Amino acid sequence: MKSIVLGLSLFVAPGAVAAQTQPAAASAASPDYGKPENWLCRPGKVDPCDANQDATIIKADGSRSTEKFSPTSNPKFDCFYVYPTVSLDRTPNSDMIAGPEENTVAAAQAGRFAAHCRVFAPLYRQVTLTALQALLLGKPVVADRAMAYRDVKAAWDEYLAYDNHGRGVVLIGHSQGSGILKQLVADAIEGTPTQKLIISVLIPGTNVAVPAGKDVGGDLKATPLCHTAKDVGCVVSYVSFRADSPPPENSRFGVVPQPGMIAACVNPAALGGGAAVSDAYLGARGAGMASAPMGPWTTDAAAVTTPFVKVPGLISTACTSTGKFTYLAVSVNAKPTDKRTQTIVGDVVVGTRMLKDWGLHLVDMPVVMGNLVELSDAQAKVWAGKQAISAAQ
Repeated sequence: MKSIVLGLSLFVAPGAVAAQTQPAAASAASPDYGKPENWLCRPGKVDPCDANQDATIIKADGSRSTEKFSPTSNPKFDCFYVYPTVSLDRTPNSDMIAGPEENTVAAAQAGRFAAHCRVFAPLYRQVTLTALQALLLGKPVVADRAMAYRDVKAAWDEYLAYDNHGRGVVLIGHSQGSGILKQLVADAIEGTPTQKLIISVLIPGTNVAVPAGKDVGGDLKATPLCHTAKDVGCVVSYVSFRADSPPPENSRFGVVPQPGMIAACVNPAALGGGAAVSDAYLGARGAGMASAPMGPWTTDAAAVTTPFVKVPGLISTACTSTGKFTYLAVSVNAKPTDKRTQTIVGDVVVGTRMLKDWGLHLVDMPVVMGNLVELSDAQAKVWAGKQAISAAQ
């Protein structure tokens, strides 16, 4: 079975590794995050978060223009990013050397946030693709999930001690990275003085349990769901599926085991609820090795030379419930007169088999990337305003 790289990100299903992981030996001490080489991205170094974010804008009539990207020269807040499961290391836990896979996913998922913030992204000894492959083959997995969390916690502590200086922070993750950040918020941030620094928590691709009909009280006890761009100290979480292909019964996405609770779904394109056209930034060549390759973007099959593509009006998102599942339903609004592609890639494909229980996990972030980036900036401005009022009192 080939490695499953999800655009490039990989999902370790909630509870799946925990249920089949053998006890691991005592973990080595966490890396020294005072050393720049233990960071994938951080200010002051050239890193993958500086990668080109230019996008080709393709309208319904097939016309094109280029959106040039420039990072902010005066970031007012920070982004702390934890990447998903991408490591191709052959050991159950990864090493601390960034490979092409870590560099690629950071460029795709975190680089665009540099439009507004300083980006910090620690390397960490994550559960690898090798471990997941063994899990999917029914083999016992000897991986130390606690070590991955401790590494990120150590990086967070280093950041707070030497880099933060009272600045607001947006926490950003996907998949395994989101799961780690969820634990970090629950175990090390809620109820501490650090909580006042949190602008928002953007953690797609993992399940966050909330009581049915409420915003807080499940996995997170003091971090409610976001409902407007004026909300701060709140969480955005969702898992995505095609609107016409809801989660099958065997999916671990969009469902939680706790009685009386549901998986949170916050639509970044419509925080208050309902459906909305999203501000998507899609990879020009598709969603990664585990997806079918992206075909031509337009009927004339003209090449795209930028790393990303924007397709205004083509994609809509809405939080939806089907049975026990709650998820972000993604619709493609193509019309017969539209000269653009009639679909997008993002489904997980292994060999010739599509894993419908994984939904559109590969493009959890890309389908609403512009919304997430601008939301972080809007919330940061509100946070800064509240801080100024508090300081004046």
